[in-house]
Amino acid sequence: ARPAAAEAPAGAMDGSGERSLPEPDSQGSAAGDDIEIVVNVGGVRQVLYGDLLSQYPETRLAELINCLAGGYDTIFSLCDDYDPGKREFYFDRDPDAFKCVIEVYYFGEVHMKKGICPICFKNEMDFWKVDLKFLDDCCKSHLSEKREELEEIARRVQLILDDLGVDAAEGRWRRCQKCVWKFLEKPESSCPARVVAVLSFLLILVSSVVMCMGTIPELQVLDAEGNRVEHPTLENVETACIGWFTLEYLLRLFSSPNKLHFALSFMNIVDVLAILPFYVSLTLTHLGARMMELTNVQQAVQALRIMRIARIFKLARHSSGLQTLTYALKRSFKELGLLLMYLAVGIFVFSALGYTMEQSHPETLFKSIPQSFWWAIITMTTVGYGDIYPKTTLGKLNAAISFLCGVIAIALPIHPIINNFVRYYNKQRVLETAAKHELELMELNSSSGGEGKTGGSRSDLDNLPPEPVGKEAPSCSSRLKLSHSDTFIPLLTEEKHHRTRLQSCK
Repeated sequence: ARPAAAEAPAGAMDGSGERSLPEPDSQGSAAGDDIEIVVNVGGVRQVLYGDLLSQYPETRLAELINCLAGGYDTIFSLCDDYDPGKREFYFDRDPDAFKCVIEVYYFGEVHMKKGICPICFKNEMDFWKVDLKFLDDCCKSHLSEKREELEEIARRVQLILDDLGVDAAEGRWRRCQKCVWKFLEKPESSCPARVVAVLSFLLILVSSVVMCMGTIPELQVLDAEGNRVEHPTLENVETACIGWFTLEYLLRLFSSPNKLHFALSFMNIVDVLAILPFYVSLTLTHLGARMMELTNVQQAVQALRIMRIARIFKLARHSSGLQTLTYALKRSFKELGLLLMYLAVGIFVFSALGYTMEQSHPETLFKSIPQSFWWAIITMTTVGYGDIYPKTTLGKLNAAISFLCGVIAIALPIHPIINNFVRYYNKQRVLETAAKHELELMELNSSSGGEGKTGGSRSDLDNLPPEPVGKEAPSCSSRLKLSHSDTFIPLLTEEKHHRTRLQSCK
């Protein structure tokens, strides 16, 4: 039953001529299992009962049962507005998220509906004081993924801000070191840096082409002993390319903020492997002849020259597509393992069958089961080299079944691998766009906060307040001002900025 205060008038005129809300009746504030409250969330009205809400007394809805005794200060600390005539509490929140949160009182768990932003849904759960432990595991994984995305956006924005910021307390050498690092590692920072990146990319291609052309007999020359060696012009071009790669690596090493991490990075190890064979072969050519036979020196130099193919992997530094492919392959180890397992089982089975069926033919090419592995590999992968082939009818039938099974075995795991590639590639583009958008909002906020400013430039970002000393490097969102733009993405901060239901998340 409704308390007697529900019959009270909606308001009365005070001495100033303004309408004032009546004082709530303390007799109707006692919590009971038969009490019902009316909540209006974003225009959606719903009646809830006390016995249902009292299951979780720490939640905001359960606190509404006893809030009438505390007066209007207590009421408005829990809701946005209150109608004493209807005993109706108003909340300017997302009604769709509220429909999900209310499930905790009925089912003891919360499921996040499709289409709701996980971060905004977490804020809604925090507002309604519903613990995250009630969120289902499938929804928690989605929330964790979005958190990682926001942390990645914050990290990218922080890196850009670190590049733009200049600390006056730093010495001249430190500032020069940061400029060199940004010049070589951040091609988007300036036009000369972009030119250097393009030049480095072209030199990688030139050195790879020179390495291939040096093996053409028509372009080789004879040395004093009559052996064919690379043309001197090609050697000079390769020496110039190696000199550039060496200078670039040393500058990046000396200017890197963390030299140990730089030296152990995979791409930097590739750079060393691309440079090192040139100097080792040069050392062996001039000094090795004194310690060992000339033939051994030439063989060692030839083996080291083969390692020059590692320089083609330097292209991954300048190609986001190659980096995406590498990440997709790393995330697809399970699918690649399934592919190899399918092929291994098929190779073993069809090799054994082919060897058994071909033994009746006097001119059989299947001498043993291990020798038949080669035939099974080129058949299941539909290569069809043709050096080993069946001659009996049963052997040909076995071959037909083997390549059909090979097509199916290869096609099954390909789709997840492609999905991983597309998902990661699209995610990187979205994160890059989001990071740029955060910087634009920061620039807009900083320019609008200045006196008499109607527009801003990227140099305005340098005037942002520095990070407080003594704290860990948090996300740069503490330097962001809350924006009223619909597309503003709040990063993970210690302060909780709750959105209204009129603000959407993109």
